[in-house]
Amino acid sequence: MRFIFAVVLAAAALIGAGYAWINLSLDLAEATVDLSVEPGTSVRDIATHATQAGVATNASLLYWWFRFSGQSRLIRAGSYEVTAGTTPRSLLRMLVRGEESLRGVTLVEGWTFRQVQDALRKAENLKPESAGLSPTALMERLGKPGTLPEGRFFPDTYTYSKGSSDLRVLQRALRAMDKQLAAAWEQRTSATPLRAPEQALTLASIVEKETGQSADRALISAVFNNRLRIGMRLQTDPTVIYGMGEAFDGNLRKADLLRDTPWNTYTRDGLPPTPIAMPGKAALLAAVQPAASKALYFVARGDGSSQFSGTLDEHNRAVNKYQRGQ
Repeated sequence: MRFIFAVVLAAAALIGAGYAWINLSLDLAEATVDLSVEPGTSVRDIATHATQAGVATNASLLYWWFRFSGQSRLIRAGSYEVTAGTTPRSLLRMLVRGEESLRGVTLVEGWTFRQVQDALRKAENLKPESAGLSPTALMERLGKPGTLPEGRFFPDTYTYSKGSSDLRVLQRALRAMDKQLAAAWEQRTSATPLRAPEQALTLASIVEKETGQSADRALISAVFNNRLRIGMRLQTDPTVIYGMGEAFDGNLRKADLLRDTPWNTYTRDGLPPTPIAMPGKAALLAAVQPAASKALYFVARGDGSSQFSGTLDEHNRAVNKYQRGQ
């Protein structure tokens, strides 16, 4: 009888010690310990990796806790941060829920692909696997051979786990743009002369760059749609600036408007060969849903808004008023 009592007492003490341990804050080698769990890693190896990374506890204890919890098979692969106050219980909960340490990178409407690359290069803990790839090679890696990257990524904030590849971020942004473009194209009106989604993407990029106030977006689209319909050149400065590349010093001169490039819509008819920036959802919709207007011209008022005109005489008067102060 005494033996049985002793066994029960020892078991109770063991259970009590175990309960206390799983709720005790783990000592860490640093303020934050990075723990990476690769797909297919065994539970024992996960426990070992945790201690090797800087979680100061016994790997076997951690392993048996994972096993006895009944949740070891639910542990998810990912990149995790173990911080002060983490207990064996909360560590397991974090691994089971997949509460990864996430970072974020924001791609902004109107950015060029060069600016996207700069943002990815500066993003924290993001592997620059796209660095050194030519535009052609990059799009092949992303499953879009024969497509150039300009304008092909949807502007948004994308989260990622520490150590992720920038190619994964670009893949998500590419798919998002494909989805948004397809949705906009399905909503196009008969008022647009555009004949393909790629044309809509290019026009949307111009609308994005030309819009100072959101209320003007559909009217700006109407101007360009109207010009395309009658065969009038678009004559939009942002395309000229894009075609100049690094030669643009911030000051657009008359000589620049006359210097021919594939993107100079003063010297060439129709849309440029590629988008000139990343359009957002509103610009995509505006490109295919222009306002009901006969306007062919617009000029900046100086407050972010634009003055629209249907004739050249009206436009010249608006230019004199808002640009020349007459």
